[in-house]
Amino acid sequence: MIVLGIDPGTAITGWGVVREEADGRPTLVDCGTIQTAASMPLSQRLRHIFQKVTNLVERYGPETVAVEEVFFSKNVRTAMTVSQARGVILLAAALANRPVHEYTPLQVKQAISGYGGADKAQVQQMTALLLGLDTVPTPDDAADAIAVAVCHLHSAHLQSLLAEQT
Repeated sequence: MIVLGIDPGTAITGWGVVREEADGRPTLVDCGTIQTAASMPLSQRLRHIFQKVTNLVERYGPETVAVEEVFFSKNVRTAMTVSQARGVILLAAALANRPVHEYTPLQVKQAISGYGGADKAQVQQMTALLLGLDTVPTPDDAADAIAVAVCHLHSAHLQSLLAEQT
């Protein structure tokens, strides 16, 4: 299974492609970021994100897209623009007929580190360990997207095991 993980943002959207090997081990295929300039009108920034995600789906052919859900505590304006970026990401996946799975930051932390209160550095270190990498992927946005993809692989594996039980 190939998963495209995405950490949405308007200025920087992180992405990571992770493949589950035949032995169940996840491996990193590629990762990066989609960046937009603050000087661009929002509509143009969203179009750029949409086009880049569409290109990623075409290039890597993921079976599914895993997207982190929006989390905010104080800055509603930022949450709204990130939600708009998520919207064009979900649209790109839907137009490519790829299922989308959404995960909260808590779910990602639990899946990767086993602890919902893990900090960003702990999650990144565990992601590198799970993928057998010598260093933590950079930048942070890409590392977060990779963690979302690995979270989906863990979740899909658990769902498969549960389905076998019934």
